[in-house]
Amino acid sequence: MGILNVTPDSFSDGGKYCSPDAALAHAQNMVSEGADIIDIGGESTRPGSEPVSEREQLARIIPVIKTLRTHLPANVMLSVDTTRSRVAQEALAAGANMLNDISAGRDDPDMFTVAAKAGVPIALMHMRGKPKNMQDNPEYEDVVEEVLKFLVERAEVAKAAGVASENIIIDPGIGFGKRKEHNLRLIRELSRFVATGYKVLLGASRKRFMGAICGETRPMELVGATIATTVLGVSAGVTMFRVHDVKANRQAADVTAAVLQM
Repeated sequence: MGILNVTPDSFSDGGKYCSPDAALAHAQNMVSEGADIIDIGGESTRPGSEPVSEREQLARIIPVIKTLRTHLPANVMLSVDTTRSRVAQEALAAGANMLNDISAGRDDPDMFTVAAKAGVPIALMHMRGKPKNMQDNPEYEDVVEEVLKFLVERAEVAKAAGVASENIIIDPGIGFGKRKEHNLRLIRELSRFVATGYKVLLGASRKRFMGAICGETRPMELVGATIATTVLGVSAGVTMFRVHDVKANRQAADVTAAVLQM
């Protein structure tokens, strides 16, 4: 899953791909590098960020989705990264065919109804708090147990609303309301999330906690660190990776998978 932020303020690449032409060029490049899915976001969810109105999200993403759907191969999935059902519905009508909800349906319960009626995959992520305050002293007694319990419960709510089990993807929410040690434990225990039977999405790309380990403050210099999480994820059975640097992570995933299949 290649990340396409059409926002002015995302933590790593804000402002670079806001126009449909720039977004298309970047998406085409990611597809050429091995992306199966392009995840389009019109609202930054970096720590400390403020919410964006539905109208503004739609103004940012709909022209991009229409352009991508026209020019990208039909087998490339277009995911919309939003917590609002109206945004999701209009994005699907414009050509998206996957939803990515960092609130796991808590911000807008109608999100599950939209996903169920459309019959599309939906990723449900764990987050403690909101992007604005999620990194304000997050605490857990057992982060793996708590995150796992939350995601299974949200998956059950989604199924009760009519979403098929095979269309539910769970995401432990690396970097969303977690300290460095919480992120590391979640990555170490990814196999427990895979054991639920749901597809698992890992989104660790260029995250700040890795910079703290590596002594690097520039997100774009954390490609090697991100690759390490991809290798660990493949080894644990994770099948979806949300990344900025598609080529390097695709190579790492493919080689790791080939070794494991020997």
